[in-house]
Amino acid sequence: MEVVIVQDAAAGGELIAESIAALLRRKRDALLGVATGSTPLPIYQALTAKVRSGAVDASGARIAQLDEYVGLPAGHPESYRSVVLREVVEPLGLPESAFLGPDGSAEDVQAACEAYDRALAEAGGVDLQLLGIGTDGHIGFNEPCSSLASRTRIKTLTRQTRADNARFFDSPEEVPHHVITQGIGTILEARHLVLLATGEGKAEAVAQAVEGPLAAVVPASALQLHPHATVVVDEAAASKLKLADYFRDTFAAKPGWQGI
Repeated sequence: MEVVIVQDAAAGGELIAESIAALLRRKRDALLGVATGSTPLPIYQALTAKVRSGAVDASGARIAQLDEYVGLPAGHPESYRSVVLREVVEPLGLPESAFLGPDGSAEDVQAACEAYDRALAEAGGVDLQLLGIGTDGHIGFNEPCSSLASRTRIKTLTRQTRADNARFFDSPEEVPHHVITQGIGTILEARHLVLLATGEGKAEAVAQAVEGPLAAVVPASALQLHPHATVVVDEAAASKLKLADYFRDTFAAKPGWQGI
C-alpha cells in the first residue's frame, strides 16, 4: 500500500486526476470505477478540466458505479446513477452508454447484484477504482464486519452512515435503509485501488485502515491485501498516522516513472 500525503483536497484531486489521465493515455477504453459523495469531487473537477483543455482524451472511457441505493427510482436526483451521470459522465462528455451500474429499483435485488458482478467481469474488469472511506472505516457500503471476500450484494446501512448521508436529502427520514454495493472481494479485483480521504473526521479511520491490523471491523483495511493500492490523504486526514513522516519521505524519493 502506498500512502501519499498532500496539502489539501484540491492537491489530492489533481494528483489522482493525473493518474487517471495517464491510464487513459495508455488504455483509451479503460473502465473507471467511481465513488460518490463530496470527497471525490475535486478528482472529477480536475479530470474534467484536463479533458476540456485537451490534455487527455476521455472519449473512450467507461464508467462503473460502486454502489446504489435500493428503492430509489433511477431518475431520482439522489440515486447514485443520477449523481454519477451528473458529476462524472456528463462533464467528461461521455454518452450514457459508457455507464455501468446496478439496478437499485429491480424487483429481484439479489439477481441485480449478481448481474452487476457479471457485467463488470464481462467488461474486462475495473482498471482503476476510486474509493472514499467512511468515518467507521467502510468502503463502498461495506459496513464494519463485512466479509473481506464479499461480492456485490444488498447491505443495510448503519445509523451513522445514514446520518452522514442525510445532508444530501431533504430530511434524514428520506435516506434509504438499504443499498446495493460492490463487495470487498469485488472491489479487490480492480487492477488499481485509489482511496481519497480528506478532513480530520476521517483521520481515525485512515489510521486504522493503513496502520492497524487487517480486520473486518475496518473494511478499508482490506486494501492492505491489494498489490496496487494508493491512499491519498490531506494533512488533516493524515493527522493520526504514526508513520506520516515515512510516507512523506517515501513519496518524495519515488522515481517519477512509477506514477501513482
